Amino acid sequence: MGRYLIYGGNGGIGAAIARRLSKAGHELVLAGRNESELARIGEALSAKTIVCDVMDEGAIAACAAEAGDVLDGLCYAVGSINLKPFAKLTADDLLTDFRLNALGAAMAFQGSAKALSASETGASALFFSTIAVDQGFSAHASIAMAKGAVVGLVHTLATEFAPKVRVNAIAPSLVDTPLGQTVAGNEKMADAVAKMHAIPRLGTPDDIAAMGELLLTDAGSWITGQVIGVDGGRSSIRVMRS
Repeated sequence: MGRYLIYGGNGGIGAAIARRLSKAGHELVLAGRNESELARIGEALSAKTIVCDVMDEGAIAACAAEAGDVLDGLCYAVGSINLKPFAKLTADDLLTDFRLNALGAAMAFQGSAKALSASETGASALFFSTIAVDQGFSAHASIAMAKGAVVGLVHTLATEFAPKVRVNAIAPSLVDTPLGQTVAGNEKMADAVAKMHAIPRLGTPDDIAAMGELLLTDAGSWITGQVIGVDGGRSSIRVMRS
């Protein structure tokens, strides 16, 4: 069994991935800002927990050091959904989204690169993009720009650290999490967004976690440098409904 460090393991997709890995018998280190929720999930999964604000580079370095000298996987399940028309975006909006989504991912990997490379069986790193990077949705400039940087990071790290560390990303559509509910926070809006998908519903955290588990474990041992859509078909299929 492996040892995995999950940033954002205190809620949503990160917690769903943690539950799957725990059920499979893996050892977990969960990092997040919400101390009480982190402690609750950590206790339920018998996982080590580290309170960490990923906007603090020093905190990421300290978290990586505390997680141990050998890791079999790293998951950076941290993100934001900041939707504004381009004219209303500020420099602070753009920098905050970039720091949280892209710089945080890079610093998390950098902090754990030595531990991942020390895995005897080969390690895996998992990041998160969004279908908005390639789809051109309005009001998504800030988050699409930040997540586009994550795509570039995945391809570069997968090349530089092959074959010791596999590096991939999942690009979801809208998922029914507390973060996703900031976009589809009422039943009417959620229904409208759901109908945009060939499989007409919002994603669930476990939809994403199923792919996350595959990519992080030996089940995905021949997959690297990929950005995989888990999106109800929205990135590639257009449906007409009466």
